[in-house]
Formats: sequence, structure tokens, C-alpha cells
Amino acid sequence: MPAKPNRSRFFPVEDFDLDGTLDSGQAFRWKKTARGWEGVIGRRWVCLNAVKGGLQAETARPNAHWAWLAEYLQIEAGGGRRLGSLGYRERMGRFPKDRALQGAVKACPGLRLLRQEPWECLASFILSSTKQIVQIRQIVDTLCERYGEPVPVPTGVEPWNAFPTARSLAKRTEGQLRSCKAGFRAPYLLRSAQLVAAGKPDLGRLSSRPLEEAREALMALPGVGRKIADCALLFSLGFRQVFPVDTWILRALRGLYFPGRNPSPDELRRFADSHFGPEAGFAQQFLFHAIRTGRLEAGVPKTTRRSGKPKGIQETRE
Repeated sequence: MPAKPNRSRFFPVEDFDLDGTLDSGQAFRWKKTARGWEGVIGRRWVCLNAVKGGLQAETARPNAHWAWLAEYLQIEAGGGRRLGSLGYRERMGRFPKDRALQGAVKACPGLRLLRQEPWECLASFILSSTKQIVQIRQIVDTLCERYGEPVPVPTGVEPWNAFPTARSLAKRTEGQLRSCKAGFRAPYLLRSAQLVAAGKPDLGRLSSRPLEEAREALMALPGVGRKIADCALLFSLGFRQVFPVDTWILRALRGLYFPGRNPSPDELRRFADSHFGPEAGFAQQFLFHAIRTGRLEAGVPKTTRRSGKPKGIQETRE
């Protein structure tokens, strides 16, 4: 019997830190309001709340099926395990048992990885270069307000727009993108949008290609280096073995795993690739979030704010 369309859905799921997951630097459109966590997934406005026993979702229009949201949240439509794969605790059971990572896991219970739409994820990280998370959100918000299509919202909710498609941004000028405070990233975003709109590469097919081929295809785009490519591979294309290495993670790895030494970025990448295993990306997110929020102190520079975050880099994803 077909499911009855509904505007709300309860997902029974354990070990899901909604606040930490949506505010952990992997996605940039979620906003905490009096209503809950509001955002847009595809062309749907969504409001999420953590409730006893799981998550409560609300949309502006009725939905007969909710697999799109379960996929984004990386849980089954009925809650619990990831669609067709290992469960949350099983994934963490594949982590190496080193003190730093286990400390991060203990400090951030319920942290999750999201599965975002590939173009939105890639474009957002192109815009992230040298920017702090709050600044990335501002640029993305402006881009959506000016060039994204409006999406339906409930009565009383402020307007929301979808993230602009590659085809839409491909029609803009560099000056228009610079006016969104994209700065030197504007020509990279514009040319990447033009190439993606032409199917070069076809982002939707990259998840089925070998890791190195998918990474190479992304890094052929203007402004996409190893870190940006790895973020897109991890946060949107399902390559969970990828360990993005940004400025913050470089400092964290040196302080947590190589105290008193100064290994190069390439040496640290090789260490991460060999040490963290098939769930390396998940492990990276625990380390990043634990140190960013001041919950893991080893390796943090001495000059800190009262919150325990290093000055100037505590929010960056560069």
C-alpha cells in the first residue's frame, strides 16, 4: 500500500548528534532557529529537530517517500543503520585504537557524516579557500539569495532558495560572482560551473569510479586542489576512506601524532592514508570537530582564545 504523503516524519535513530553534525564544517546552509535546524536539501526546505529516540523532520510540502532525507543523513528511512551498509557503531569499531582518535570519539558522541548533493558540496568548498566557516556561510547564502531558485516554505518562515545549479552559475559573469564576496575564487567557481554544466566531469557518475580516477577528475577543475577534491569525495560522493587534510588537520596531526616533530604535508597525508583505515574520512571529522570545539586539547597551540580554539584558524576549512 502506498505511503500516505506527509509533511513530517520521525526517524528512530540512536547516537545522532544533530547539532554537532550540522555545525561541523561539512555543510554550510544549516541555520539554527527557534523552529529547529532549517536548511534546503535539493529543492526542499527542511527543518530538523533532535527528539527523544531520534530525529523529527518537517517539510513545506507533503512527501510520500523520505529516502532522499535518509540518504542525506546517512541513516535508513526507518532509522538506525546506514542504507545498505555498516551501522554507526560498527563503523567506529573499524577506527584505529590510538589515544587521540579515541579521545575525539569520546568527546563528540553521535557525530555523523552527511551525503550532500555533489555540485553544491564541490562549489561550497571551492568558495571555502582561506575562509573561516562563518564567512563561507555568508558567501553561500548570498549566492543562493541572488541566483538560486525559491523553494516552498511553510507560512511564517523566511524565504529560502535552492543552491544555484552549475548551469545557472555558468551563465553568470565573474563580476557577478565577485559581488557575492567570492573574491579570487570567482573565476574558479565560474569556470568549474561551466565545465560541470557541460558534463566535464559528470559529477553524478564519479561515485562509481575508482577513487584515484574520481579525485583526478575533480582536480582537473579550476581551483580544485587535493583538499577541496577530498572534501567533495568524502561529503558528497561516498568515498569514506578519504582523509581531507586542511591547515587545521595538519596542525592537529603534528601535535597529536608527531609531537616535537614537523613532518611535511605529504608525509602526514601518507600517514593518514595508512593509519586511519577504511573509515578515515569519518575519523577525520571526529578529529576536526573535537579540536575545533576545544574538546580535544593535545596539539593545540599555546596562544588560544578562552574557548580553547587557536586564534585566526579555529574555524577555517582551508
